[in-house]
Amino acid sequence: MSKPTIHRLGDLQLRIMQALWARGEATVADVLTALGSRRFAYTTIATMLRKMEARGLVAHRAEGRSFVYRALVAEESVSHGMADHVLDRLFEGSVADLVSHLLTSHEISRAELARIEQLIAERKSKS
Repeated sequence: MSKPTIHRLGDLQLRIMQALWARGEATVADVLTALGSRRFAYTTIATMLRKMEARGLVAHRAEGRSFVYRALVAEESVSHGMADHVLDRLFEGSVADLVSHLLTSHEISRAELARIEQLIAERKSKS
């Protein structure tokens, strides 16, 4: 079976994709509004969407004089691919090292720890 494509997205690209996933479809103006920031120009978002379309991440359809964009890749596919990339690159594939890093570098509530323990127990029961 072939290895799934890893979609490496920059911060802005990821924020644009999140806006598209949340809305289903969006114009450049809609994405700008979703970003809630005046840091980006309309042309910056339009250019980024064109580049993302060339990479096969999004597609558009014309509606009047506007382009309406939609995501072509699923949120789960991107998040899994990015997580796998971090695991491989920073932790040399060691899940234990990744989990150790997360447990020692972040505040984790008792509820989150209980959830992690539950996930481990479920995984053990499947083995």
